[in-house]
Amino acid sequence: MPTLQPTPQQIAERVAEGMLRRDRATRTLGMAVLAVAPGAATLAMRVREDMLNGHDTCHGGFIATLADSAFAFACNSYDELTVASSFGIDFIAPAQRDDQLTASCIEISKSGRTGVYDTEVTNQRGERIAVFRGRSHTMKGKPAVSSTAMEIEAVAASGGDTP
Repeated sequence: MPTLQPTPQQIAERVAEGMLRRDRATRTLGMAVLAVAPGAATLAMRVREDMLNGHDTCHGGFIATLADSAFAFACNSYDELTVASSFGIDFIAPAQRDDQLTASCIEISKSGRTGVYDTEVTNQRGERIAVFRGRSHTMKGKPAVSSTAMEIEAVAASGGDTP
C-alpha cells in the first residue's frame, strides 16, 4: 500500500502553522499569515499607536520586522531550517497609524544552501511603503518544523496527554 506524500503546498502550510505557534515576535506584533506557498508568503500587520516614532509615523524597525517575518515564512516553506544571512530594506513612504501593512515575499533564487528573496510592503491602498531583499542560509537535513514537535503540540492543543 503506497504512502501518500504531502504536496509542496501542504508542507508549506504545515510549516507556517508550526512556525507561527512558536514565533512570539510575529504574534506579539499582531501579524497574520495571509498566504503561504513554496518559496512565498504574505503577512499583514496593523500599525498600532505603540509602533509610532517621534514623527508620528510607523517606526522603520516594525516595517522591517514585518518584511523579515514574511521572508522567514517564505524561505522555511520547504521544511528545511533556513535562517537569514543578511537583508537590506529601502523605505519608500511612511506608514501611518491604523494602516494595514501587507508584506508579500517571493523567492528570487534558491541554489544549494543559499537563497535570495524579495519582499514588498504595501498599505491598504496598495501604496508601496518599503522594499526588502533577504538572503538566506539553509541548514541541510534539519527540518524547519519537527514532525514530532508538531504532533506533541497538536495533542497538547487538543487537551490530550503528550507521550
